[in-house]
Amino acid sequence: MTSTTRIPRAEITGLYGWMVKRFSKKMLGQVPDQLGVYWHNLPVLKGTFAISGKARKWGACDLGLKSIAHMAVASHVGCTWCLDFGYFQAYNENLDMEKAREVPRWRESDVFTPLERDVLAYAEAMTSTPPEVTDGMSARLLEELGPAAMVELTAFISLANFFARTNVALGVESDGFAAACGLAPLADPANRSTVA
Repeated sequence: MTSTTRIPRAEITGLYGWMVKRFSKKMLGQVPDQLGVYWHNLPVLKGTFAISGKARKWGACDLGLKSIAHMAVASHVGCTWCLDFGYFQAYNENLDMEKAREVPRWRESDVFTPLERDVLAYAEAMTSTPPEVTDGMSARLLEELGPAAMVELTAFISLANFFARTNVALGVESDGFAAACGLAPLADPANRSTVA
């Protein structure tokens, strides 16, 4: 799926480009349009890969909670790429797909636990400008998760904002990851139907 980005995609060349394309095809089945945009600045691309790789190794907070938090950020900001890729990742990590589908309309959905609702609310509160995190919201999560997981969740949500806001500003849109593996469309918070 090719989208129109605000910065034209560069041709991915050279040995490093060959490795990136090969790795992308192996892991994702395709080379995301996003890579061509980031290819204009290799230090930024490499830095993004590095922080993503390090964050994936964090283990104090439950992966399912971090997954829905990232998707909540993507939905709140309007990053179709992050939402689509988050759904694809949830599928490949054997997470609860019904919950992943419902993140964009989590307030109306009945599939989330009270802790998951607190995580989703926290993710949106951190994403709002200015942030709308309250002492009560933080206290509930701290009590449920403990300090290490709370710090990790907060940092993970911050990174999700970095990725989502960068993609939206650059005009990077969904690459069709979910559709490519036969997954049903995500719920749409606006009309409770589906995201195309």
